[in-house]
Amino acid sequence: MNAKKSMNFNDLEQWLNERRVTEVECLVPDLTGVARGKILPRVKFTEDRGMRLPQSVVAMGVTGEFPESGPYYDVIDPTDKDMQLRPDPSTVRIVPWASDPTAQVIHDCFDHQGNLVPFAPRSVLRRVCDLFAAEGIKPIVAPELEFYLTARNTDPNTPLRPPIGRSGRSETSRQAYSIDAVNEFDPLFEEIYDFSDKMELNVDTLIHEIGAGQMEINFFHSEPLGLADEVFLFKRTVRESALRHDMYATFMAKPIAGEPGSAMHVHQSMLDVTTGKNIFSNPDGTPSEAFMYYIGGLQRYIPAAMVLVAPYVNSYRRLSRNTAAPINIEWGYDNRTVGIRSPISSPEARRVENRVIGADANPYVALAMTMACGYLGLKNKIKPKAEMKGDAYLSPYSLPRSLGEALDWLRRESDLHEVLGKEFITVYSEIKELEFDEFMKVISPWEREHLLLHV
Repeated sequence: MNAKKSMNFNDLEQWLNERRVTEVECLVPDLTGVARGKILPRVKFTEDRGMRLPQSVVAMGVTGEFPESGPYYDVIDPTDKDMQLRPDPSTVRIVPWASDPTAQVIHDCFDHQGNLVPFAPRSVLRRVCDLFAAEGIKPIVAPELEFYLTARNTDPNTPLRPPIGRSGRSETSRQAYSIDAVNEFDPLFEEIYDFSDKMELNVDTLIHEIGAGQMEINFFHSEPLGLADEVFLFKRTVRESALRHDMYATFMAKPIAGEPGSAMHVHQSMLDVTTGKNIFSNPDGTPSEAFMYYIGGLQRYIPAAMVLVAPYVNSYRRLSRNTAAPINIEWGYDNRTVGIRSPISSPEARRVENRVIGADANPYVALAMTMACGYLGLKNKIKPKAEMKGDAYLSPYSLPRSLGEALDWLRRESDLHEVLGKEFITVYSEIKELEFDEFMKVISPWEREHLLLHV
């Protein structure tokens, strides 16, 4: 849990004083999950308690481009007005790799009337959390984040390969759960844990995943906004640490052909605010109607919401048969072939695991998406399909197969627009359409190899 949750601005100033901070990185997550913002001298940060940035800073594509026209500008003023960014004191952390005492603080985005900017990722997650709060429900989540370590690669045309470990060799086979394979990168992981400890990130277990050079880190369960902040900061930390050890860390959904993709599995349960008890379990320990309705909501709405958690063309390379990733939204107990899994647990810890989310997803958008689908299931009392007790990989696809298809599905699902906000859906969809158009301008090696002389 975040011990600084109740921190106010006076507490923040004391925290900075105790650590003799001289600079502050003022951060805001954009739609991609990139850390935007400014680096301010400590004095300037204290005087302003915030900063101004153009609205478009949090609403640009992964290439840094913006739409030239269209519905995007029905939401974002064509004059690109400023947002007022206010620091959230509870997010302050030291920057452990900085040479001078430096803090980082995540900011929320407000308009000139003092309203949260509706298309900023942190605002969207706050909106969904508020919907649960109005129902007397407290969501609890726990992400599991996969990523790859790769050798440095400065040429985009060259395929990625695993890095060289302490033995002087790179992995050539899959090493799921291998302790020795993790130990190959001991110096890197020791630094990651050290940085995470100094930043008060609640990281738990580190394991070697299936792919060559693929790792997974688990987070302790907590409230959604704080954990989204931690995933956002952790991604930044891992990339920085990898560079310091002469390698890359990537959260691409499918970085290496022939290897499994990387996911961000999200465990979620719901507590009654009054009693503190898990609403997914009845008093006798059996699964409750709320548990079933939540799963029903995930099954009903995840397909239409996929573009929110599979945000790039590359994302759909992971979601294919025989890649250790779900291809549908079947559900089952202790079944890793389904898109929606319920692990074996005590009644108090009963939870649902969403396995369709990619590691490339913005953590704020990802948590908002899965909770929005579950919320609609609870509100509309949607019953799930029968439990899948076999291999769900043998069942038909029920998720969109491409970015373009996923965008079409999201645009047609008005229920999600209401829960997540129409302004957010508009801006997000227009940005993804722009990225898709940019991708379609690129001719791939496959096309040159198979079409050049054969068609």
